[in-house]
Amino acid sequence: MSMNTEQAVMQRSDSRCELCTSPEHLAVFAVAPYDDSEAEQCVMTCAVCREQLTLSGELDTKRWHSLNDTVWSPVPAVQVLSYRLLKRLVAEPWAQDLLDTVYLSEEVQEWADAIDAPERDDGEPTLDSNGSQLFAGDTVVLIKDLDVKGTSFVAKRGTAVRGIALTNNPEHIEGRVNGTRIVIISAFVKKSN
Repeated sequence: MSMNTEQAVMQRSDSRCELCTSPEHLAVFAVAPYDDSEAEQCVMTCAVCREQLTLSGELDTKRWHSLNDTVWSPVPAVQVLSYRLLKRLVAEPWAQDLLDTVYLSEEVQEWADAIDAPERDDGEPTLDSNGSQLFAGDTVVLIKDLDVKGTSFVAKRGTAVRGIALTNNPEHIEGRVNGTRIVIISAFVKKSN
């Protein structure tokens, strides 16, 4: 990274993390698929945000309520990172609501969609009951009533599950039903259009 890139991003961000506004432990973060050679393709981040960005597991959902503001940033790189984080948090009702209202220009949307969720080691796709491939963030509909283990409710046929997450098992997905995050066998759902 050139000193000019770091200086440009530092100046643009007013020496604050562009995701949470923290002034602590700042560093430039290149937004994939780009490297850190151009300021327009980078975001100033604090150490905690960088750690969350590189984490493949669960995100600290309370931390990311700042996305309500950052997704509307005039900086495309900040919009892209905010959008990608919202897609990872889509099982949270507030994140799904925000995603439903977000508008990205066509160019920024292509950039945001350029990086898909990491593939499983076996490369086997997750398929719904009709054989359609499922992706993280998809909306599915239950095709049968499901007893939800550890709860007192039944997930009813026809229930929409928005913003699913894929798991390490290609036969399972995760999603929220009645406010509870559950694992669902992918053969019991169909992709919603």
